Amino acid sequence: MASLKEKIEFDIDNIDRIFEEMPNNEILPQLSKLELAGVATLLQNFYNGIEKILKRILVEKGISAPQGISWHKELLNLAEKEKIISAKVKNQLGEFLAFRHFFSHAYALDLYAERMEPFVKSAFELYK
Repeated sequence: MASLKEKIEFDIDNIDRIFEEMPNNEILPQLSKLELAGVATLLQNFYNGIEKILKRILVEKGISAPQGISWHKELLNLAEKEKIISAKVKNQLGEFLAFRHFFSHAYALDLYAERMEPFVKSAFELYK
């Protein structure tokens, strides 16, 4: 069975691949709605990858990952409580959680480059 380190390295490799495809903010205004939907998918995948890492760490510590309707938010709260992430990082990830929720329930035609620019910039900075 793979170690925690190996599992997290796998997730990090996948997140690295996401950022290889992520356009910078200078290109966003030139993208079609279809391409913006692709960028939104990459942002969602970035957030999902971070969630996977947080869940892996919690399980390794013997802590069950949250369940139920608000498990995504509870995961961030628990990760902060367990000192896996800081309050600042929790708040930044909370913005991505809100974007993920919006993207999961919106139409792709409701995506606009100017509204996505802060998320693209923030994703690059947060991941560093």
